[in-house]
Amino acid sequence: MKKKFSTKQQHKVFFKTFGCRTNIVDTGIMKTNIKDFHIVNDEKSADIVVINSCTVTNGADTNVRTYINKINKLDNCPKIVLTGCASLTQGKTLFENDKIDKLFTPNHKENINNILSNKTNIYTSKDFSHIDNTIIDDFQDKTKAFVKIQEGCDFSCSYCIIPQVRGKSRSYEPSFILKQIKVLTDKGFSEFVLTGTNIGSYGQKDKNSLTKLLKQIHKIQGVKRVRFGSIEPSQITDEFKEILDEPWIAKHLHIALQHTSKTMLKIMNRKNNLKNDIKLFEFLSQKGFALGTDFIVGHPGETDKIWLEAKANFNILPLTHMHCFRYSPRQNTKSAELRINVDGKKAKQRLYELNEIINNNNYKFRQQKQPLKVHIEQKGGEFYEGFDQYYNKFMIKSKQNISKNWINTTTYEVKRDYNLGS
Repeated sequence: MKKKFSTKQQHKVFFKTFGCRTNIVDTGIMKTNIKDFHIVNDEKSADIVVINSCTVTNGADTNVRTYINKINKLDNCPKIVLTGCASLTQGKTLFENDKIDKLFTPNHKENINNILSNKTNIYTSKDFSHIDNTIIDDFQDKTKAFVKIQEGCDFSCSYCIIPQVRGKSRSYEPSFILKQIKVLTDKGFSEFVLTGTNIGSYGQKDKNSLTKLLKQIHKIQGVKRVRFGSIEPSQITDEFKEILDEPWIAKHLHIALQHTSKTMLKIMNRKNNLKNDIKLFEFLSQKGFALGTDFIVGHPGETDKIWLEAKANFNILPLTHMHCFRYSPRQNTKSAELRINVDGKKAKQRLYELNEIINNNNYKFRQQKQPLKVHIEQKGGEFYEGFDQYYNKFMIKSKQNISKNWINTTTYEVKRDYNLGS
């Protein structure tokens, strides 16, 4: 039985965010549009829990369902509202099974105040041309500010469900993005992470480009560092390469490869070319960049022979960071029609092998002892923690409160998993 939404008193609402940086922004948009509710930081004190979900893998779906079950067992019996990407893939089933009380797809998020206030429980009309018009005035629990510059993806990777839940690529106007950053610099933010579903496609339909946008962002007083979400290898143009030496560009790029076998790239319907990928990564490494990537192990077609080839190619690349996933079939994707020929145990072992390579590469990279510019984020235990320009973790003790401060240092010890300041 669904729980009724009363409007007689100001209810307390808690936001739970799963998934990518784009979802962090989307939650910020929703919080900004809350007018008649009080936002709290604990599910146990909330009357309503809004879940901004992720559906990129089966594991992501499981995490959302597990969290919903947890909330349904709380003594305070909060009402559960589901949005985000999983609202399009499993939302109706969860609603019909009385697991959630309200459901709305992401294009309705700016109307959240009315959605929580009225009696209608389902808002599932899709609008894949939608662009948000909300300026977020703060990220209260963040040191870095996240700025969404585009939505959607025009790629057709055979394993990926995201174009089905985010739509085709469309870009925000530069004036809107610049206004958003200016508002946040006025609040004291100095590091910005540009995010979106496929940020390398920014402006391609509007005779604009990511590089042109970056040059405009740099002119805003207070911007000290700009980071990027994931970029496709084919989207790193000569124009983009020209600005990589700018000191305000983070010396870390996350470039999505997904695999390092020519055969697997074809099966996955990827646009990147292994030979070009190696050349690109060598170029960026020579410019001093730490380099990350995404990789899927266990995708249909990944035979033992292909895996050995892929691992050998992977070893050639100067990678220092990675998000590695075991393949999970997503409904209505081309890959889901293929026979899985890698069992879970073998896929897990392959993931472990790649992570070991990355961990060793990262350790060796940090042993070069480059001068670091660290943005301290928070205190964890007896140490303050932050990240340097290479997106490596940095820890330091201080008697003073140095949260959100910038530190330039050449005196630090390289530990296995982080750098320790002295």
